[in-house]
Amino acid sequence: MSAKRRVFLSATGAAVALAATAAVAVAGPVANPDGPSASARPGKPAAASELRVMTLNLWHGGAKVDDGLAKQLAVIEKHRPDVVGLQETSGHSARELAEELGWDHWQSDADLGIISRFPFTSEVETSRAAAGVRIRIDETTGQEVELWTAHLGYDSYGPYDACFDGMAVEDIFQREAQSGRTPQAEAIAKDLAPKIAAADETPVLLVGDFNTPSHLDWTEATKDSHCGYGQVDWPVTKIFEKAGLKDSFREANPDPAAVPGTTWSPVYPQHEGSTGVDEPQDRIDFIDYAGDKLTVKDSVSFVEGDPKPVPDQAGNAWPTDHAAVLTTFTVG
Repeated sequence: MSAKRRVFLSATGAAVALAATAAVAVAGPVANPDGPSASARPGKPAAASELRVMTLNLWHGGAKVDDGLAKQLAVIEKHRPDVVGLQETSGHSARELAEELGWDHWQSDADLGIISRFPFTSEVETSRAAAGVRIRIDETTGQEVELWTAHLGYDSYGPYDACFDGMAVEDIFQREAQSGRTPQAEAIAKDLAPKIAAADETPVLLVGDFNTPSHLDWTEATKDSHCGYGQVDWPVTKIFEKAGLKDSFREANPDPAAVPGTTWSPVYPQHEGSTGVDEPQDRIDFIDYAGDKLTVKDSVSFVEGDPKPVPDQAGNAWPTDHAAVLTTFTVG
């Protein structure tokens, strides 16, 4: 696989992201002790009739662009998410963003992070390649949600196996398992099962960079965009669907031919950035959910401006190599 899509984890971060955990473990801390209280945060509604959820891969904590933190803040302040699941935080971005915003946060040693303008009400739990926390989104009713962020294994990458090597689907799926993604998804689904079973009371959100396309996107109607492959039942998204999670973007945009929702990659039109063969363009960042108190109002993938491709990305206003995904839910 090209070195252009690497994820670096410290030893501790790798333990959070990759350790096989039969039972859900408890980790902390859960809040920003120096930020304002939930009631003091500007713009916090008395009742959350809507919930804006974002997932964003920060590309090594914003280190690949000039003034990365300021550009990350600009994205968040413009698009006004209520809660954000982060990947590639480099052990600091969730904390730094929360300190600037006055939000609650959780920061892993390396990869994952969660920030929220609503208060955390539990300690953070971890699964394989994922972490989650309970968040109270409505002080009036006490309504809470579970927000989990995930970053699944990256190597080997299925679209490369398909588009560069022309592999048979069964061989691609074998390599999906070898990459770690399939067992990671199975472990996450198992750990979230009791939460999903209770999701009509406390909705569950699983967001993140899954490093795989969706079975909802690789169809007969879109095969010309996917190297001639028709329906491909990519294992990770099928596992999460079977577990009871719904893909909010595809609920809002059911036709993948009309609205591809590509998130990989705005700065890799070619495999080496601005040179090489065409880079497969896919939707690999997701906001999945369960629970009948959430209804999808809208979902978009987006990029700010017209980012220059690698290696000329430092001056980009857009701070990352992924598009962001933002889903607005009605609550109630």
